[in-house]
Amino acid sequence: MRGLSALRVRELLKKELRQIFRDPRMKRILFVAPVVQLMAFGYAVNTDIKRTATFVIDHDRSAAARELLEVVEATGYFRVVGNSQRPADLVRALDHGDAEVGIEIPAGFAKELASGRGAAVQVILDGTDSNTATVAQGYLTQIVQRFALSRAVSAGILTDGAVDFRSRAWYNADLESRVYNVPGVIAMLILLITLLLTSLSVVREREMGTLDQLAVSPLHAVELMLGKTVPAALIAFVDLFLVTAIAILWFDIPMRGSFVVMLPSALIYIVCCLSIGLLISTISRTQQEAFMTLFLFLLPAIILSGFFYPISSMPRLFQWLTLLNPVRHFLEIVRAVFLKAAGFSELWSQLVALALMAVGTLWLAVVRFRATTST
Repeated sequence: MRGLSALRVRELLKKELRQIFRDPRMKRILFVAPVVQLMAFGYAVNTDIKRTATFVIDHDRSAAARELLEVVEATGYFRVVGNSQRPADLVRALDHGDAEVGIEIPAGFAKELASGRGAAVQVILDGTDSNTATVAQGYLTQIVQRFALSRAVSAGILTDGAVDFRSRAWYNADLESRVYNVPGVIAMLILLITLLLTSLSVVREREMGTLDQLAVSPLHAVELMLGKTVPAALIAFVDLFLVTAIAILWFDIPMRGSFVVMLPSALIYIVCCLSIGLLISTISRTQQEAFMTLFLFLLPAIILSGFFYPISSMPRLFQWLTLLNPVRHFLEIVRAVFLKAAGFSELWSQLVALALMAVGTLWLAVVRFRATTST
């Protein structure tokens, strides 16, 4: 009985799959919920700005000032919701939340612009939403600079030696946040599904009283591990194909890389997540305790992954801690495969880190699992 038996593993897999899908609601949780979450994240998690409410104070009331405002509104990033001659009205609009951006054009704007000495435009931003304020400030700076440059060129003020500044973004030409965020959501959903399926498995067997029966059965500890993890891995792969297809076909996310790189990387990541979930299950005594431990791990893993906040802006200690986070490494892999067509040669360091974490966590989970089934 010491040797592994494919027959016993197969029967245990059938038992686990029947137990997972015994409740019809589990099918919706495992296959419908990821689609809903991907759609929600794909549309809601968006750092781009569109038609931002803008209040205008135009003291100059010149053709040049009106042309500048037309250019600003024509970009689609800003929408003029009001204008006045009194700065107090701008303050009131920002205080009441009627506007997020204020533009004040001083008197003499057209004259200063025509002179070639440069003209000043004041921009006031609602800093309560720092992301919108930062993006809006960058957009307005580029719009005003390009407007001033075009006016100077048309007036013949610039010489032939003037700087011709041209920028181009690689991999994401339009700088759409959706193209950057949706591949990251794939990693988040796989993490959530695998943790939910495995973190409650051993605890549920213990509470139902079936763990003792499994412990005295001819099943080997490794066979029990395979029976608990393989069904979850199969479901995770189904979800991976499902959400990847939606990302490519619905959100039009470019898949420049190869699935030959994507699938082995995803397999290592899934094994790592399954091992963490199984480890949580073996150190928890009740399903409630396992559920709380799951979220105790899940939230820091997402925050320290670079999904919401750039790792480079974190304190140095937390930057080092992110190296122990499997989500960070898989995020780098999935985004590089999707957008940069990266191969194994470019991603070997992330793959090695994931493999080491998967092996180490799986070993700990096996040790804890054996201790759990032997007591």
